[in-house]
Amino acid sequence: MRFYCLALLAALPAAAHAAEPITGQWVTKEAKAIVTIAPCGGGLLCGKVTKALKPFTEGNGLDIRNPDPALRTRPIVGLTILSGFKDTGRDWRGRIYNPEEGRDYRSILRRLPDGSLEVKGCWGIFCQTQNWKAVR
Repeated sequence: MRFYCLALLAALPAAAHAAEPITGQWVTKEAKAIVTIAPCGGGLLCGKVTKALKPFTEGNGLDIRNPDPALRTRPIVGLTILSGFKDTGRDWRGRIYNPEEGRDYRSILRRLPDGSLEVKGCWGIFCQTQNWKAVR
């Protein structure tokens, strides 16, 4: 009997476990901006800068550090900085763009027990972590 129960549990799909939801509005580190995370098609989540809370003094709020010169005149407000985030069951994995550096990183997002959002940006094996607070 025990064997059959274990076999039944092993046969359950792994997708039965889902990462904590992360959609909504989040205040970034140092309260620079509000990022809104929402579905963007194909079961994925993306995040856009929806409001600047502190003025972008350098570049007048434009994406001036982008490596593509053709994109350096686009405004940071409205810019998608989180893209292609997929629920892995424990966390959300995708890409994050840092307009302050003009660089794109592998990223892991995870809802913490206190309701904040852990945001990791990784380059190779090295990661930096920030905690974003939910907008109330």
